[in-house]
Amino acid sequence: MSDPDPGMPDMVARFVPGDRVVTRALDPDHHTRLPRYARGHVGEVVEVQGAWPLPDERAQGRPAPWAEPVYTVRFTAADLWGAGGHEVTVDLWQSYLEPYAESDGEPLGEPSA
Repeated sequence: MSDPDPGMPDMVARFVPGDRVVTRALDPDHHTRLPRYARGHVGEVVEVQGAWPLPDERAQGRPAPWAEPVYTVRFTAADLWGAGGHEVTVDLWQSYLEPYAESDGEPLGEPSA
């Protein structure tokens, strides 16, 4: 990624490194940068990358997309594919993520659409 667009208003970062998150299980009829293999899986935020325009908005031709925080999220390969002893990191926009409640295995807050 290059530098974020300084002219775009930023959303406030909702997560910090160490937070457990769950990716939204969505199947939009438009472009998304949330890989299908990571949808609906639990990971851990390892770094906040700053705020960037959401590519989904740009691909749909929406004017002046808002920048939102991007996080590097770590997943275990076994969680994503059922096997593998390594980890996978994916850079994900905030709107793709929800807080994860370990007590009941469900995301906190509003259910995703």
